[in-house]
Amino acid sequence: MSDASRNAPALALKDWRYEIDNEGIAWATFDREGASANALGRRPIEELERIVSAVEQGARDKSVRGLVILSGKEKGFIVGADINEFEAFQTEAQVTENIRPVNIMLDRIEKMPVPVVAAIHGVCVGGGFELVLACHYRIATRDDDTRVGFPEVKLGIFPGFNGTARSIRSAGAMAAMTNMLTGGMIRASAARGMGFIDELVASRGALHWAARKAVLQKRKSKPAGAPKSFAAMWPARGLLSRKMREETGKKAREDHYPAPFRLIDLFEKYGGDYEGMKAAETRYFAPLMVSDTSRNLRRVFKLSEELKAQAPKGLGWKPVRVHVIGAGTMGADIAGVCVASGMEVTLQDLSAEQLAKGIASQGKLFARKFKTRATRTAAKTRLISDPTGQGISRADVVIEAIVEKLEVKQKLFADLETKMKPGAVMATNTSSLMIEDIAQPLKDPGRLVGIHFFSPVPQMPLVEVVRGKQSREEDIQKAASFVTAIGKFPLIAKSVPGFLVNRLLAPYMMAAMARLEKGEEKEKIDEAARVFGMPMGPIELADNVGLDVCAHVGKILGISPEGSRLDALVQSGRLGKKTGEGFYKWKDGRAEKGEKTYDKRELEALGKELVEPLINEAQRALDERVVETADLVDAGVIFGTGFAPFRGGPLHYRATHQVEPPRIGLAAE
Repeated sequence: MSDASRNAPALALKDWRYEIDNEGIAWATFDREGASANALGRRPIEELERIVSAVEQGARDKSVRGLVILSGKEKGFIVGADINEFEAFQTEAQVTENIRPVNIMLDRIEKMPVPVVAAIHGVCVGGGFELVLACHYRIATRDDDTRVGFPEVKLGIFPGFNGTARSIRSAGAMAAMTNMLTGGMIRASAARGMGFIDELVASRGALHWAARKAVLQKRKSKPAGAPKSFAAMWPARGLLSRKMREETGKKAREDHYPAPFRLIDLFEKYGGDYEGMKAAETRYFAPLMVSDTSRNLRRVFKLSEELKAQAPKGLGWKPVRVHVIGAGTMGADIAGVCVASGMEVTLQDLSAEQLAKGIASQGKLFARKFKTRATRTAAKTRLISDPTGQGISRADVVIEAIVEKLEVKQKLFADLETKMKPGAVMATNTSSLMIEDIAQPLKDPGRLVGIHFFSPVPQMPLVEVVRGKQSREEDIQKAASFVTAIGKFPLIAKSVPGFLVNRLLAPYMMAAMARLEKGEEKEKIDEAARVFGMPMGPIELADNVGLDVCAHVGKILGISPEGSRLDALVQSGRLGKKTGEGFYKWKDGRAEKGEKTYDKRELEALGKELVEPLINEAQRALDERVVETADLVDAGVIFGTGFAPFRGGPLHYRATHQVEPPRIGLAAE
């Protein structure tokens, strides 16, 4: 035991380490027992309260000159509050009762008579960010992995540990409210510019000395200056609140996602009063925490974790090089996403013109992903034009994304089999052909798996890993690991027509088209779906997917009627968004729609009818074990189609939708 450790009182800690060094600086290191990441659960918070009490006592008897809070995890600071403990809260009173002591503790940190410094490396979000905002001074590494922010809105809530008031005090109303309303992650350098972070250091190793210096010099963060604070003053606050409601309303419906609108209400009423906003925050927060919307969005978060778990741990295989065949939109985007994840990619196509076009098209992705010229240049050098397939023999993963014709794919894979290195993943991006049919001519058919991406590839989080009857488990596991390595969620699905997502989408879209045939207005159908909570209506979705693709999948599944409007449009070459006309006319990437209004109750009833075919097919897919569990069905549909996340998934919705949740108001004053 070091001299420093002997100086510290024994606090019986499991999730924190506490020591006082020879200069009288107290070091509180959060290293949650048995967890790969730090989350603020009941025990870590109780232990932090003990540390705060010890520092307060040390400040009184002059044995402690300051406190530094840091993380013992190599790659992260604090990922927020422990979401698993949220489920224990059944009433608003329980929420209030559990939040009050946390806020009292954060106030004690804020009022500490000695400096309290947060030393941040890695992700610091949610409750973790609220903790550091209560500290007197904040230091962070410049590392790209260091991010701060408030993602709570994605869970149907907003910051509840007085982070609303503290973030506005630190960065001003515009920066703070924008982050809380969007739930984005902010790089450390940008966070410093906003006022969330006070100082940047080059590396994790430099945090210790920078924090020591900050304590000894009694540094304190400065609140947002007058220009940033002006937006919180009335009448500017009222104007800003109206603008925020307008912008938020373009992205979310208040009856579906009330949290951002309640946050705006809180800001409008109390945004100019620091103590008043802190006091009022819980009244606005508590009803959201126990709402069905938040419960379902927390369920969606857990479903995302379940998808990540589809990839095995400790496989001992890491994809570094990828070869993609087919430089059309899908193939080029797959290549771009792999490059953006740090991999080297060779891209092959028969057409030199298409190859050049496909590579050039990734410039926008690289510009979004990489913020410096050096990193963008490095990314471009990792995307290599390879018209003759020289990269095949070196690739860890080879993905085919060419025309949907069985004979063409069979011929390609028979050739690839002679060139690929042992242990490399052989994958097809087919959306409709059976994996075992494509693999039939291969000498080792067990090697072929499906890795089915959705369009647009950079935005869609789900990738189906398709297991043919012949596919080896080792190759399925490698494919799932590859999907997680490029930042996507893998869903292992059985090789059946349409796999999971297209199998469920097809009857949903075809049933909507059948309504068109009977004279229902397409605008009404699509608006009813959006009222239900879908990101876009089924007719507009069909135009986005491509009517030729819809017709092809429909025929494979045996649900595309001959002589329909869909057939007529395909025959005439009007294939939807990509040709400028389908069911809708498209201009500047948007469907042209007339200004029409419909009865809300009628739309609500129609919306529920529209999703019935999808829900019925979801149950059939579960019964046939296309994926293993009901949760995985729900996860696939949410992340593969955008199915109303606040409803928790189609099978969950069917089991619970008989009772509609009440409108979210405020907790009692």
